[in-house]
Amino acid sequence: MKIENRVFDELQVGQSQSLRRLCTQDDLLVFANMSGNHNPMHLYDLDGDGDGQPEAYVPGMFLGALISAVLGNLLPGAGTLYRAQSLVFHNHAHAGDEVESRVTVTDRNDRDMTVTLATEVRRLRDDALIVSGVAVVEAPRRKLNYSSHDLPGLIVQRHRHFEKLLKRAEPLEPLVTAVVCPEEVNSLGGALRARAHTLIAPILIGNPIRIAAAAQALEADLTGIEIIAEPDPEAAARRAVALVQAGRAGAVMKGHLHTDQLLRAVLDKAAGLRTARRLTHIFVMDVPGLAHLLLVTDAAINITPDLRAKMDIVQNAIDLALSLGIEMPKVGVLSAVETVNPDLPSSIDAALLSKMAERGQITGGLVDGPLAMDNAVDMAAARTKGLSSPVAGRADILVVPNLDAGNMLAKQLTYLAHAEAAGVVLGARVPIILNSRADDDMARLASCAVAALHHAWLTGPG
Repeated sequence: MKIENRVFDELQVGQSQSLRRLCTQDDLLVFANMSGNHNPMHLYDLDGDGDGQPEAYVPGMFLGALISAVLGNLLPGAGTLYRAQSLVFHNHAHAGDEVESRVTVTDRNDRDMTVTLATEVRRLRDDALIVSGVAVVEAPRRKLNYSSHDLPGLIVQRHRHFEKLLKRAEPLEPLVTAVVCPEEVNSLGGALRARAHTLIAPILIGNPIRIAAAAQALEADLTGIEIIAEPDPEAAARRAVALVQAGRAGAVMKGHLHTDQLLRAVLDKAAGLRTARRLTHIFVMDVPGLAHLLLVTDAAINITPDLRAKMDIVQNAIDLALSLGIEMPKVGVLSAVETVNPDLPSSIDAALLSKMAERGQITGGLVDGPLAMDNAVDMAAARTKGLSSPVAGRADILVVPNLDAGNMLAKQLTYLAHAEAAGVVLGARVPIILNSRADDDMARLASCAVAALHHAWLTGPG
């Protein structure tokens, strides 16, 4: 974008310029961090005046900065320096409001080459005057023509999508969950935090001495929580499965035991929780900077899935996305390229899965592949490659070729892009909450919220 400033001799009374800005929740967080002003009146999720509702007022000095942006970028433009600025606040802007900041030249002082400008900020939806004032500036002395600068981008490490999931799960009855071997602080703490958020009603199965020691380390009270004594991990997993079979539990949660120990009980042909579907793992990921949830599958169970297994992987992911409120899930089946290559089996599987969805063998979502990672999630990359499908650049679900790829992708998003990842296994009679020892509080809570929402979707009306 080409920008040209106005030196003192070019400025005339009546000249005016303006900029528009959508004020977002992230703007409030960035300003709070930058300024050190953590007033709850200006934070999107806090109630600053005790009325039970978050105010999310845009800070006054943030609005003042929008005036300085017009002065520094447009009128007079590059080279402008402040002498004075008065501000009078007439109304409030909130996160989500679009505002327009305007400056108008009202006077020139030839003696010291300063310019006086009327300044204002208005809320566009109703043209309400939010801020008025007067600025006195030193006008540029040198004419400049330049391109607008590309500044480093900012990503706010906030997990808004998981916050919405927790809010969406709040009205549900707590999901009775058999927690297997919650015998150390992370696994027990995750179950207790989910209980405190009314996401689950845990039944703890394991070594009662170790469970009590973990509770003592957490300074947690286990009064009112059912504890089933079963010191052997595999026996504890079988007891959890039996609770589901008896209708006493609607989900299973992995605690401090190996995943294969838990899944052996789930997959037992005689007493397990098998269905016609293959068990598949899905990461539900909240990636900062991404406008929607991202589901990655399969990153934990199916090592080298064949086409039949990938059908279940895709269908389970679509069903989960629907239960989380994604109305028409868009599935990008990944390969190294976006064209079918006979020498690249993942590209052939992707094309076949796409055709299966067209023919109704996979239902509930839009499936396209093969897609490379870039053109699955980025519209510009999809346009560059000439892809015009409704999935390319917009994928909600990424289906990876094998477990290696899925595990690497999920961990790259977690450790390099600062994503949070909730883990759940579908394909059994009930959802299985599969947490990692490295998961933090939000990831564990989100995993329980995902399971609760999916259970409600499976058992609810219609």
